[in-house]
Amino acid sequence: MRGLKPDDAISAEEFTRFREAFYRRTGIFFEDNKRYFVDKRLLERMRATASSDVRSYLNLLNDPAGEEEWQALVNAMTVNETYFFREAHQFRMMVRELLPDVTGRLQTPRTLRIWVIPSSSGEEAYSVAIYLLEHWEGLATWDVEIIGSDIDTAVLEIAVRGIYTARSVQHVPPTLLKKYFIPVSHGYAIHPTLRESIRFTRVNLLNPEDTRAYRGFDLVFCRNLLIYFDDRARQRAADALYDALNVGGFLLLGHSESMHRISRRYQARRFQEGVVYQKPWE
Repeated sequence: MRGLKPDDAISAEEFTRFREAFYRRTGIFFEDNKRYFVDKRLLERMRATASSDVRSYLNLLNDPAGEEEWQALVNAMTVNETYFFREAHQFRMMVRELLPDVTGRLQTPRTLRIWVIPSSSGEEAYSVAIYLLEHWEGLATWDVEIIGSDIDTAVLEIAVRGIYTARSVQHVPPTLLKKYFIPVSHGYAIHPTLRESIRFTRVNLLNPEDTRAYRGFDLVFCRNLLIYFDDRARQRAADALYDALNVGGFLLLGHSESMHRISRRYQARRFQEGVVYQKPWE
């Protein structure tokens, strides 16, 4: 098998074949305008595996021994743009309206569960924890479990380490930066107590085998993921998220996302800080 040459290019037919295979596995569909992004990263993985062309690379991925390369490919193809306290109005809504709504219907205290998917490199899950510690008096009564999940194992490793650049923490107030972070040589590290309070896991939201164990959540943050799916994949994701919620639980999406025309199973609820989607009480 010959190795790729630096000037090797991916044909339109090969791009289509690869796009369909990646979509079947992840639900992420690359439009034609993503050719440069996809081609560049695909060629990198083909060179890394000494694959002579797209066909041989796909054969490698379909081999039982190709699971490790599938994960390397997913890590290369996923986009992870995040920072602390992104879309902070939803954190305000969480403590002022959503959690009081959930706890107000419960007769006895229990552990409240929050799922952040995709968690990317961890900033969002840690932001949820910090905001609860700072702004929700209910922590005196209620235990909270936070799980962050992503399909990309590389960003999950960053989340577990909990070390971030100055850019990631640019919206963290100085008082909170001092309270929850430790300065290190290349940025800031999450305080160990906070880091150890959150569990990070690898999950493909469109794989039922992955999501079957994720049930009983009161809040699910799934922000800026559905925009990468087509309509069919969005419907599958909506069903998986619905199954993950407790009755009366809430789903929070990104500012440009909506369940409108995706799923009728949710009840849209408008609060002061925005719209969320609730699993209706039966």
